[in-house]
Amino acid sequence: MWTHKHLLGLEDLSRDDLLTVLDLARSFKKDGKLLTDRRDTLKGKTVLLLFFEPSTRTAMSFSAAAKRLSADVVSFNKATSSTAKGETLLDTAKNIEAMGGIDVVVVRHSATGAPHLLARSIRASVVNAGDGAHEHPTQGLLDLFTMRERFGRVEGLKVAIVGDIAHSRVARSNIHGLRKLGAEVTVCGPATLLSDDMRSLGVAVSYDLDAILPTMDVVNMLRLQKERLAGPLLPSDRDYTMRFGLTRERADRMKKGAIVMHPGPANRGVEIAPEVADATLRSSEDASSLRSTSGPRSVILEQVANGVAVRQAVLSLVAS
Repeated sequence: MWTHKHLLGLEDLSRDDLLTVLDLARSFKKDGKLLTDRRDTLKGKTVLLLFFEPSTRTAMSFSAAAKRLSADVVSFNKATSSTAKGETLLDTAKNIEAMGGIDVVVVRHSATGAPHLLARSIRASVVNAGDGAHEHPTQGLLDLFTMRERFGRVEGLKVAIVGDIAHSRVARSNIHGLRKLGAEVTVCGPATLLSDDMRSLGVAVSYDLDAILPTMDVVNMLRLQKERLAGPLLPSDRDYTMRFGLTRERADRMKKGAIVMHPGPANRGVEIAPEVADATLRSSEDASSLRSTSGPRSVILEQVANGVAVRQAVLSLVAS
């Protein structure tokens, strides 16, 4: 049974909590396709999208999810708001809440802990849509959902998270969720973007993508977050691609039935080759019928669709 008013991170959730979200998300799909019918679950409620950082997939899928649940949606535009005049996150949220009728606030902010501050300070439920390099819980949930839908389970899967681990909130949410559902997780990247203390989270650490790639069921590629990189942590994009990029040649060495994931946006030609990202699996049958290690592996667009279903589930639970 779900008992949480907020969704601030997967670190805070139990295994049963995770399964509650994933099971409910499944009800928003049929025969592998996203249902687009409108439900009255949140009729009369208002969802505020409070995004202080750029977003395409997360913001649009939360908007679509809320509207399909019959909620009213209010979108905050940082560029035209009073934050340009120095107004704080908390003042912004409290002023909007004072206008009345805000039931759920979905917040993305560059500061770690921003959603937690809001949750302590306003009456509405708060959903974390990404805070600094801390967590991105709904991305973690949709990744879990995609793996579970593809393999029928998460327990026992071997999952590699590859790339800029140091700055990735997606990596941390994935690690918390995957570990709680029984997956074996390996994080892989250059030493400058991956510290040994990641082992304290219960994951294996590798600095050699070619060594681990053939054993993985899931390879989740992360982009280089250049907006967060301080100083010359990498020699060049070309050097990074040579060592850690998922090229066509590397994808051909993956095990039969293994899948490729990416939270987006992708730096095409850097961490993932365009032909790998675009070689999309269309159905579960595609995966089971692969007769060799080569072939389509990407479930990236599937992740995007599943994001709507997962966010419908999250909004339904926190608003109840």
